[in-house]
Amino acid sequence: MRNIFTICGKEMKSYFTSPIAYLLMALFGLIFGYFFFSATVFFVNQGLRAQMGGGQQPMSINEYVIAPLLGNASVVGLFLIPLISMRLFAEEKRTGTIELLMTSPIRDWEIILGKWLGAMGMYLCVLAVSALNVALLFAWGRPDWRPILTGYLGLILQGGTVLALGTFISTTTKNQIIAGAATFSVCLLLWVLSWVSSYNDAGWAQAVAYCSILTHFEPFSKGIIDTKDLVFYISAIFLGLFLTSRSLESLRWRA
Repeated sequence: MRNIFTICGKEMKSYFTSPIAYLLMALFGLIFGYFFFSATVFFVNQGLRAQMGGGQQPMSINEYVIAPLLGNASVVGLFLIPLISMRLFAEEKRTGTIELLMTSPIRDWEIILGKWLGAMGMYLCVLAVSALNVALLFAWGRPDWRPILTGYLGLILQGGTVLALGTFISTTTKNQIIAGAATFSVCLLLWVLSWVSSYNDAGWAQAVAYCSILTHFEPFSKGIIDTKDLVFYISAIFLGLFLTSRSLESLRWRA
């Protein structure tokens, strides 16, 4: 375990000693802040219109603000995560340190978990920026905290899935740009797979839509934790890390 945490700490340090961490947090904070401002203004305006029209049913801040915010955060994360995972192994291959890593007395799974956890740590730092906006809702309102926690759990699982796949893609090239572009393409594919079920209700279409990571995030954003969604994300993470181990095994034989 010490090797895992050592590699994880090294990865986290490398993010914060370069502009990557600050750029990602600033970019995500700016985009999420815009969505937060738009959602709250819409919520307030709709509430005022309902009061002026004699509406008695109170509007739900979770439905009109929290759920759309978390949904937008999941989409934005799909575009930013490739910037986190693209350097994990591609940089090692470019600088030639991958040979030292492969010949060191460290197990492959320790290397993989260490790097993946380091990337997850960076992703959690990015998500933490959004928590500042959500905290304002508790200062001025009374939202239900349970859908918020489940929504963030969904964001973490979705991010872990994409990072696991991005980690594997990073082992296939020494060019960070190629690794980032390929991961982005996979993210985009996993996003649009859910569109198939909107125009076709056949069995194969439902199976394709099931593979979309956004489809499995929607219940989390509504405060619902479904076993099938947990199994999907955990299985996808395991698949990505397993493919990474197979790729590293071939690199070790070459080294």
